Parts: sequence; C-alpha cells; structure tokens
Amino acid sequence: MASADLAQSIARELPFLRRYARALTGSQSAGDNYAAATLEAILSDRSVMDGAADTRIGLFRAFHAIWQSSGQPVAEAEQTEREKRAQSHLRNLTPNSREALLLRTIEELRYDQIASVMRIDQPEAEELVQIALNEMSQALSGQVMVIEDEMIIAMDLKGIVQAMGHNVTGVARTHGQAIELAGKARPDLILADIQLADGSSGIEAVNELLGDLGDIPVIFITAFPERLLTGDRPEPAFLISKPYSEEQVRSAVSQAMFFASTEGMKV
Repeated sequence: MASADLAQSIARELPFLRRYARALTGSQSAGDNYAAATLEAILSDRSVMDGAADTRIGLFRAFHAIWQSSGQPVAEAEQTEREKRAQSHLRNLTPNSREALLLRTIEELRYDQIASVMRIDQPEAEELVQIALNEMSQALSGQVMVIEDEMIIAMDLKGIVQAMGHNVTGVARTHGQAIELAGKARPDLILADIQLADGSSGIEAVNELLGDLGDIPVIFITAFPERLLTGDRPEPAFLISKPYSEEQVRSAVSQAMFFASTEGMKV
C-alpha cells in the first residue's frame, strides 16, 4: 500500500484505536499517549503491521506490541489516585483478558481477528474473553446513574446494569434532572447520552456533575462516536456506539467500574 493510501486508511481507523486505548487505560490522556506512540512506531517501521489482514488489524497489532513491551499500565505520574487504585486491582486479573474482552465487545472484532491482533490462537482468544467476563462481573458492584432522554433505551440500560448486580440511583432525562438526581444519591458511575430531551447537552451535564462530585467514571452513549474521539480535551475515556448491544454495555460498565472509587462499593 502506498504511503498516502496507508495514511488515509490509518486516519479512518484512528478514532477507534483511541476508544480502545482509553477504555484499556481508563484515561483519555494515557490512552491517547499510547495511540500516539503506535503511530510513531508505524512511521519508524511499517513492518510492525505486517501479516495483518487489513489496516485496522495492523493498527491494533502495532498498538499491542507497544502495550505489551511497555510493561503496562501507563506511568504512575500520569494517573489520578483513582486510576492508581484501579490499576492495582487490574494487575490481579488474568493477563490479556481485558484486552481480549474490549476488542470483542467494544471494537466488535471477531475471535480470529482478536487472535491476530494479540498474536495468539483463536481458542485462547475465546477463553480470555470468557475469563474476563467472569472475573470482572464478580469484582465490584456500585451506584450507577443513567442520563438518557429516550425512555425505552433508559429502561433497557437500567435493566442491564441491575442484572449485573449494580444499583441504579435513577434516570434523568434533562440537564436539570441529572443535577437534582446526583444531589440525592452520589453515583459511582454515570451512563450518559450526548443529546438530552430539553435540547441540552449530556456532556455539559456530566461536566457540571464532575465539578460538584469529583472524579467519577462516565460512559457516553452516542450514534457518532468519532465526534468524541478526535484527541481534543476533555473527551470521554469510555464510549459506546448506538445502536449498542447488551454485551457492549456490560463490558463498558465492568471496565469503567474498575476506575470508580472503592469507597462505598462492594468488593
């Protein structure tokens, strides 16, 4: 592939690498740093993508080579106290299981593609995903707020979250309702749509909540994820595309909950 064609192809896939890297690290800055390091590695040596079936797989494969060699996770200096606690807990999980789970559920790669990215056999990729689901679903339960103006979607999200063993503090359809709800019950995690019923922004509502409540993980749900994966700041660490699957929501909630404060949560 010519250099110009490769650059265009990588540019199309880069937002999704950012999404994956942010979910893996629990941090916009850390995730984007890994994505940038991946691009630098490709610029230095295009052979890091060799053997991949397409650009996306090659890009993720190059990322994993860096992720594995870096010793994971990111440097402690770049992390908040919440992220440090979460990373300490993550080290107790089966190696490579979260990576396989995110590739499967959030990025929707097939098992053979996951195997190619991680340079493992397909049966091992399948086993790692199942291990991750088992380990993460049993690890933590907490308080989850849902900000969603479409009631059918809100009830669906509520049902998925409750089935995982978490408590839903309530559902807010507008900016004002979100602020009021948070004042009654402090959440450990927020699930938020981008556009709310009164025309207000879910992002603005979340930013105000974080200003009042402090550092709480947020999962944004949007039909246009690439608009929130440009590298600008602030942007979400956790992002689900609409239409979503139950598996995607469960995975994202499990991942994000690891980056929630352990205070008040059941371990």
